[in-house]
Amino acid sequence: MRHLLSISDLDNDELRQLVDRGAAIARNRSAVEATRPLAGRVVGVYFRKTSTRTRTAFSAGALRLGASLISYGPADLQENTGETAADTARVLSGMLDGFVARTSGTETELATFAAQDRMAVVNAMSAREHPTQALTDLTTIAQHFGRVDGVTVRYIGEGNNTAVALALALPRFPGTTLHLNTPAGYGLPPDVVEEAMVLAKRSGSTLVEHHDMTPCQDADVVYTTRWQTTGTNKPDPDWRTRFEPFRIDARVLAGQPGAIFMHDLPAHRGEEVTGDVLDGPASIAFDQADNKLHSAMAVLEWCLAPADRTGPA
Repeated sequence: MRHLLSISDLDNDELRQLVDRGAAIARNRSAVEATRPLAGRVVGVYFRKTSTRTRTAFSAGALRLGASLISYGPADLQENTGETAADTARVLSGMLDGFVARTSGTETELATFAAQDRMAVVNAMSAREHPTQALTDLTTIAQHFGRVDGVTVRYIGEGNNTAVALALALPRFPGTTLHLNTPAGYGLPPDVVEEAMVLAKRSGSTLVEHHDMTPCQDADVVYTTRWQTTGTNKPDPDWRTRFEPFRIDARVLAGQPGAIFMHDLPAHRGEEVTGDVLDGPASIAFDQADNKLHSAMAVLEWCLAPADRTGPA
């Protein structure tokens, strides 16, 4: 039984193992499903905020791996009426083997859920970090290029929870480069930059922040996310004006010859990306969405499956 609250919870070998496993499941999902590695397990999926991909991926993933599933919405647990997270976790851990939670709140609450040794807890997105999205992203990159090592990613947009997870994951892979083009005041948290820089130095990778649209001529991947991230609000009423220059259109993509386009979805065509890019030949955003399932299955298997039940793929 293992928790996944942050990419920082994983050492380099575990991170690579999860990415490789997600890619392997994508190649031959039926082989993994046939082994039913989570048979007899019960997984709870708790989403306080809206979700299409992540909720469906973990729900379908648990079922495909042989687990039983209990799904909770924002009004279903007594937390909604004032019960503490500690009491909720104490009760649930006696009934569930795994608990996948999207709170869009602080990491403190998730740590409280994980402060027991009977139930694995997975962070399906908090306000600060979206670790399973980074696993999906790296799985998609590995699937497309056959590797993650040495890949250059240009991320354009807000330094949100998706960007935080990516910054804590990609620099672990040797020779990678992450350029972050973010509006001034909307970059990564300083402590995340500091941690990511240390990781990059250890592995011989590079992380560079730009608060304008400084181009990156050698990008393999151009990546953006929705400007208005689920569960967050921007205090500046004129924030859209500051984000306008960071829209990805055909001109931006033309400056990155050969690059693929990624987006964690949902997308707002005409805001962070134009429709001709999202739906164009360079886009693998919907392949990326498919990999949500494969990464979720890899995470659930890693957290919950006994070693002798982990099948080939």
